[in-house]
Amino acid sequence: MNAPQLTQADQLYKAARNLVPALRERTEETAALGQLPEATVQAMQEAGFFRIMQPARYGGFELDPEVFFKVQMILAEGCMSTAWVLGVVAIHNWQLALFDDRAQQDVWGEDDATLISSSYMPVGKVEHVEGGYRLSGHWGFSSGSKHCDWAFLGAMVPPKNAGEAPDYRTFLVPRCDYEIVDNWNVSGLEGTGSHDITVRDAFVPEYRTHRSIHGFECNSPGNAVNDHYIFRLPFGQIFVRAVSSSSIGCLQGVIDSYVAVNRERVGLNDGNKIASDPDAQMALAECIAAVDECRTIMFRNFDRMVDVAKQGGELPLDERIKMRFDAALVSRKCTDAINLMFNACGAQGIFRDHPLNRAWLDINAGRQHVANNPFKFGRNVGGTMMGLENGDFFL
Repeated sequence: MNAPQLTQADQLYKAARNLVPALRERTEETAALGQLPEATVQAMQEAGFFRIMQPARYGGFELDPEVFFKVQMILAEGCMSTAWVLGVVAIHNWQLALFDDRAQQDVWGEDDATLISSSYMPVGKVEHVEGGYRLSGHWGFSSGSKHCDWAFLGAMVPPKNAGEAPDYRTFLVPRCDYEIVDNWNVSGLEGTGSHDITVRDAFVPEYRTHRSIHGFECNSPGNAVNDHYIFRLPFGQIFVRAVSSSSIGCLQGVIDSYVAVNRERVGLNDGNKIASDPDAQMALAECIAAVDECRTIMFRNFDRMVDVAKQGGELPLDERIKMRFDAALVSRKCTDAINLMFNACGAQGIFRDHPLNRAWLDINAGRQHVANNPFKFGRNVGGTMMGLENGDFFL
């Protein structure tokens, strides 16, 4: 009897799982390089991971976000830096689909495997000129930038007329128009290569910009040519998961290694089995619960978003506000859990070759991303429930 054929999603999960051992073997090399080894990027390209949410018109698979983030979490079990770069860079293939098709042609017209990095900090200086804008600025934290030939850069477009509000946009800039400042020297997520980017007076055509309001309204120029429902999901709900979900997979990897290491290990000071230590038991239980909770809430929220998008509806604002808070809570929950486990593992955990050490550094580093700070988003949930105006439109 023939075995049932794997779905495309299952093939991607299997490919990700098969890559995990190699990622673990490359962790020291990745950290030393300060970026992903080319072999890792090539393996992810060959497996099709960057294409999961890319438009079919440019060789993409147009699969649901649940598939993409499951792949990211599996990879994070082997290397959180790798998963982080995949999350950030590959999600840009989804965002580019929201741009005017001329921008998509510029990037993918000759090579649909071309990658884009980003820094959405609204620090760019923008000047209106005929046909578009002049852009200058210095942006930080552009993950995977040395693997990419284009960049998404954030800036506020000043109003043309007095009294009008500034307009936040993402600017699409080619590699020839920006400089990568090699300054990534950190103690966590070392392999993400999240260098600074500088631009000096580059011309950006109007069609190479994406207005934040269009992403919020789920009605962007790219929808004229990319009509799959995934391109009508809220931008603010998709991108933030790219910088939180790798923590879930990394924590799962820690759980597996912690069990393997401590099942038979005996404490050096008292000679008791670690498995009998109530602190170790509770730390492990907290980690398992955190992974389960974070995964369950994420997939529940994606199911809801996808269902609304398939029906051509609009996700209510109060649900978006709560979902945004859900995403921001992930990193804190994973950080709290791994810190408990780090304390429970004793002095051995401070050694760099301990299986928990790098994950501890990486998850704590990921918590520092502005999108993973839950307080602003939690206050917005509480405030709006009690009648205050919504203060966040990156939803």
